[in-house]
This record gives sequence, structure tokens and C-alpha cells, in this order.
Amino acid sequence: MLPATMFMEHDDIYQAGGQQHILLGPKIIDPPEGCRSNHDVICALAKRLGAQHPGFDLSPRQLIDQTLQSSGWGTLEALEGQRWIDCQPDFRQAHYLDGFAHSDGRFHFAPDWSSIQSAVFGPKDAKMPALPDHWDVIESATDEMPFRLVTAPARHYLNSTFTETPTSSRRHVKPTVMICPDDAKQLKVDNGDPVRLGNGRGELTITAEVTDATQPGVVIVESIWPNDAFAEGKGINVLTGADPSAPVGGAAFHDNRIWIRRL
Repeated sequence: MLPATMFMEHDDIYQAGGQQHILLGPKIIDPPEGCRSNHDVICALAKRLGAQHPGFDLSPRQLIDQTLQSSGWGTLEALEGQRWIDCQPDFRQAHYLDGFAHSDGRFHFAPDWSSIQSAVFGPKDAKMPALPDHWDVIESATDEMPFRLVTAPARHYLNSTFTETPTSSRRHVKPTVMICPDDAKQLKVDNGDPVRLGNGRGELTITAEVTDATQPGVVIVESIWPNDAFAEGKGINVLTGADPSAPVGGAAFHDNRIWIRRL
């Protein structure tokens, strides 16, 4: 499956982020020997598994052309001539001067979840507030697990692609758990001490970083460190959940309760 082709090594189509354009990403150079595109890998898997779909028999260019036509945006040939398609609606529609796309034309602060209550996850007796507010269906702290864990990306780690660059590694040195001074005092933990974090999902060892940047009861492990950066080869995600969250599933980021023990 790896290595994959890079964006200049295969034909693709892109929807812009923060703007209203469709862009063509044509193949410009041949990839190094052995590299395969996502499309090639998916089609090869489908063939081995016996999966049937019209897209598996199309080349990337044919797939782009069919996608454009099915979406009402013309043909690949036309896009190649234009280089991009501006999908921005006219001024009145783009600025909602004639209302929003609901039957009453108004903006709705809350969706009508009653129509999909059968898909609600979480406690069966949990009732969503009528207006946006806190909904107590999270992993609240307990006496056994009194800390809430946040696993936000580290400042110099944009995503997993840039995790192990020399510059990022020098700046972050190693994984740490950020603990506020009051909590550290109660735990009898000093800056640089090894501590044990755990919950019902797993446990791991990590170095404590005592800092006033965190709130009492909340600890932060800045990610995205690879598993082998941790003492036992187990990364921070052994503590994070993949359970579907209310109201209709999806990831509950940073919704993790843990215990902390000094080693």
C-alpha cells in the first residue's frame, strides 16, 4: 500500500477550503517506481475482495469527468480549459439576504433532533436541551478518575505528516503531561517526574510538566507523538475513546477521564 503517490504524481480534483472553487490537480510527473495512488490501491483491493462498483473500472481521469458531469459542473475537458470553476453563488444568495434554506427562511440555532431520536447515542434517558447549551453526556470526572484529559496537537506538530521533523522534535523533546501546580502538589509530583496515566481503556507512563497554563482538574498531553516516543511503545490514544457520541455519533474529542499516579 505504501509508498503512495504525491499530489503532482496523479490526476485529482479538489474542493477548496475557505473559498468556492473546484480545482483540477493534473498529474505532472511520473512517480518513483513502486508508488501507487489511492485510486490504484482501492481498485486492487476491490478486485481481490470481489467488490463491484462502476468506479473500480474507471481511470482517474474518467472518474473526474463522471464526477463533474454528475454534479452538474460540466466535463473534465471544460475544466482543463478553465483551470478552475468558481462555484460562489450570487451576492444575495451568498449573503442570505433572501433568507436561509429552511421552509420558513429563518436561521435555526438548533436542528430538529426529534426526527432522528432513534439514532441518538448515549444514555437512553438523556434529553437534549431545546437550545444550545451544555449537555451532560460526557465522561465526567469521578473520584476514581478525577482528571479530564485533553490531547490537542502540539504547537509545532501540524499533523502526523510533520510529526517527526528534526525541528519539531528538538522543540518538543519528548511527550509530557501538563499538570497545574495545585494538582501537582496534591499528587506530590514535581516537574520532570515520571507519572502513570490510566483509565478503563489502558495505561501509560509519561513525564510530568508542571505549568500554570492548565486548569485544575484538566491535564494536557500535546500530540501528535508516534507510539515509539513513549516509554512502553504505547501512544496517548490508548486513553482516548472511539465510542460514538450523542446525538448521532461521531468522535468526542478530548472527552476522556483519567487517573494520575506518581511513580
